[in-house]
Amino acid sequence: MSRYRRSLLAGGTYFFTVVTYRRQAILCDEMLRNALRSAIESVRASRPFTIDAWVLLPDHLHCIWTLPEGDADFSARWMMIKRKVSIACAAQYKRAEWLTASKQKHRESTIWQRRFWEHQIRDDEDYTKHLDYLHYNPVKHGLINQAKDWQYSSFHRYAKSGLYDENWERSIDLS
Repeated sequence: MSRYRRSLLAGGTYFFTVVTYRRQAILCDEMLRNALRSAIESVRASRPFTIDAWVLLPDHLHCIWTLPEGDADFSARWMMIKRKVSIACAAQYKRAEWLTASKQKHRESTIWQRRFWEHQIRDDEDYTKHLDYLHYNPVKHGLINQAKDWQYSSFHRYAKSGLYDENWERSIDLS
């Protein structure tokens, strides 16, 4: 079995990508959105973290979190969030034909891929690049023409604060 080495900086800021199992286009469904929101609120009550940015697409999500000082355990938070969503949505989204021996052994649902991808944000420039990437992602995937048109995104919060303007996409470098 592969052993993944994760960056574990207590109080760090991280960019995450979390993907649905078999790239199912289900994350924007109302039931899953509500379960995800509830799971996050529940986990944040017991294991706080700040959500700096978020975008929810049909088959994956990106977000940037900042953990509290002295805490680097984002993996436990993701495990708890994914588990709570899986339990809340089991009746609607469980696919018995997809429950492999491995999924059963690891007590996994058919909603999420097993792992997630994380990147420790290094500095302000890295933060800005990941923030831009996150907010531009629905455009990149052809879901909309401008970030302002995607409702499941923190873009609107950033635009309201003045960090982004309506034509923000024209001024970014995503290379």
